[in-house]
Amino acid sequence: MRDQVGALQSNIFAGYLSQIYITLIGILLLPLYMKYMGNEAFGLVAFFSLLQAWFGLLDVGLTPTVARETARFNGGALSLLDYRRLLRSLEGVFLMLALCSGLLLFSGASLIASRWLQIAQLSVAEVGAAIQFMGITVGLRMMCGFYRGVLSGAERIVLLAGFNSTIATARFVGVIPVLILFSAAPTAFFGYQLVVALAELVIIITLAYRTLPLLPSDQPISWEWAPLKPVLKFSMTIAFTSSVWILATQTDKLILSKILPLAEYGGFMLAVLVASSIMMLTGPISSAIMPRMVKLEAEGDQAGLIQLYRHSTQYVTVLAGTVAVSMAFCAEPLLWTWTGDHSMARQAAPVLALYALGNGVLSVAAFPYYLQYAKGNLSMHLVGNAVFVCLLIPTTLWSAVNFGAVGAGYVWLGLNLVVFILWLPLVHRKFAPGLNVKWYFQDVIPILLVMILVGCAADQIVSWVDDRVLSFLFMSVFGLLVLLAGIAVSSVTRNQALRILKSKFVLV
Repeated sequence: MRDQVGALQSNIFAGYLSQIYITLIGILLLPLYMKYMGNEAFGLVAFFSLLQAWFGLLDVGLTPTVARETARFNGGALSLLDYRRLLRSLEGVFLMLALCSGLLLFSGASLIASRWLQIAQLSVAEVGAAIQFMGITVGLRMMCGFYRGVLSGAERIVLLAGFNSTIATARFVGVIPVLILFSAAPTAFFGYQLVVALAELVIIITLAYRTLPLLPSDQPISWEWAPLKPVLKFSMTIAFTSSVWILATQTDKLILSKILPLAEYGGFMLAVLVASSIMMLTGPISSAIMPRMVKLEAEGDQAGLIQLYRHSTQYVTVLAGTVAVSMAFCAEPLLWTWTGDHSMARQAAPVLALYALGNGVLSVAAFPYYLQYAKGNLSMHLVGNAVFVCLLIPTTLWSAVNFGAVGAGYVWLGLNLVVFILWLPLVHRKFAPGLNVKWYFQDVIPILLVMILVGCAADQIVSWVDDRVLSFLFMSVFGLLVLLAGIAVSSVTRNQALRILKSKFVLV
């Protein structure tokens, strides 16, 4: 039992470490791409990220299904023959989806370059060739999802984390010498990404098949429809939830890729990516508390469940609020310190501020989902997400057409505030009667208000200078002041900080 717990802790640590590393190098190296490729070519890099997100819809929940069925086989719920037949059938579906995705993008590359993207300096032929490379790469990476599911379900998380980190290093870091020494053209960048994706697929196929037990030679398997039927319901449920999330988070980016000049689109995506770090910081907390909440619900410990829910809300409010408020007030110096580009920083700063605040609200507004998840009833969550998307698409389209990226930012912040103010009380009323007022006026609003007030005061005091090192130091002090204010107001973080200080004082 102790070995199993140790393995689980190792898997969790490896997964988090890999995710943080991949996210950090993906963000930190973007200014180098802009420097060597130029803003317009960098816009194609941003468009490539958008394509990968949207074509992830075609996965339709199959990667989680592969992982789940692999785990069930390892737990003895499936025979070897049934498991291998299911894998072969799912592998065939993945192959078909990958081919369709790659061919669709490859064949439509010239149309996207000439009719969708707003190109100013690059030639249509060059952009079309880059999109063709993107199409093949998207197909290859989609196929990799199947084999990642096999490794994940087999609990080879440490191996998978190391592999993902290595591939990310090759993708993000390895391309820089290509840009410096050979060519900074978009075709060079995406040609390199295609080579890495091909190597990624070959290696992960090898790793995945090494984990699979061998079938007897007299039991050949072929593609069949029948093994897929039992897993379709689970797959479609995951697919719907994932699709709604992609629609909610990527619709504005798709619309703006059509409206904005490609150079401006790159700056917009850069700001959005920085703002998304808020979700990355709060993700580990939600991942840790959800299974614990499910356990408390199963044990009938409602008091413990609500206490964990409220305490975790305060932690996330302090953490997400600190980053969101700091980014909102320091948006322009943050972007300039990071990229060294005054013009881009000035243009993208309002977008960063709005999306940072929107993501901060979203981080806290996600908590009622955790409550529904623990109760085993996601019906209100699905309805709420569907309504959110139905409101988001037309309002984003209108605001983006009339006000550009800033308009989309206001919609993102505004709709998340609507959810926070109007929808969350309905969820609390159904799943935790009597909690709503305490949650809002003890666990969230006072903390946020004080941090915003401290941010306003600090903004009046700080005088930004034209020095990137000093600007970084000023921003660090700014964030620290906001964080300390949040810790002081939150009863949970304040008591924990006092306990730590007392223990240190006693030891001294």
